[in-house]
Amino acid sequence: MMGPAHSLSGAAAWLGVGAATAAWGYPMPWPVLVVGALICAGAALAPDLDHKAATISRAFGPVSRLLCEIVDKLSAAVYKATRGKGDPRRNGGHRTLTHTWVWAVAIGAGCSAAAVWGGRWAVLGVLFVHLVLAVEGLLWRAARVSSDVLVWLLGATSAWILAGVLDKPGNGSDWLFTAPGQEYLWLGLPVVLGALVHDIGDALTVSGCPILWPIPIGKKRWYPIGPPKVLRFRAGSWVELKVLMPLFMLLGGAGGAAALGFI
Repeated sequence: MMGPAHSLSGAAAWLGVGAATAAWGYPMPWPVLVVGALICAGAALAPDLDHKAATISRAFGPVSRLLCEIVDKLSAAVYKATRGKGDPRRNGGHRTLTHTWVWAVAIGAGCSAAAVWGGRWAVLGVLFVHLVLAVEGLLWRAARVSSDVLVWLLGATSAWILAGVLDKPGNGSDWLFTAPGQEYLWLGLPVVLGALVHDIGDALTVSGCPILWPIPIGKKRWYPIGPPKVLRFRAGSWVELKVLMPLFMLLGGAGGAAALGFI
């Protein structure tokens, strides 16, 4: 899928989690709901770090472009080193390592660890990166015509304000993990969810997605998971633009309303 659809699906997924936790009697504080949805929207773009033309490659200027080149080469090397007898030969690394559950869990765990042990500046860093990506994905029309500096300033300002809101007692810095020293441990959860939602979205397209790597399926370790081919679509097609994106907005709105107790 394209960047805007990925971000919408990520935000909708976290709002759905908020609705589910509210139904189970463990409602999220509203700052956790909002911040988690924004992080998840940004994290839903991150697996395309292996693609030089993806939204994330432009998000942080030369830094993200260089990182994309490095991740592409790393992903290609991992694919070559671990491919099964049935996996085809390939040159690039797109839709390999960063499109697996292993990557999603590793990145989420890294963000949680940084937030817990790195202190306030690490929390701000996690928020800044994902809020910039969320702006690029959710407000993509405006972001395309704005300067990168304005997007970065919006991300930095939003990160500072939202971190201040979360720090207030009862607003969610210790949501889910309440032991002393575990504040912000939950920040990795929307990161994992966003990456997995991205992978599921890509699995719906014609190429499929090797989400289950390194679990072998037949003779393949990089088996492209997906529905029957008749149900798949091309990225950027009318199915994505006219059906899925409106559906994600509808589901996200319903999930948010349920999470906040309005329905």
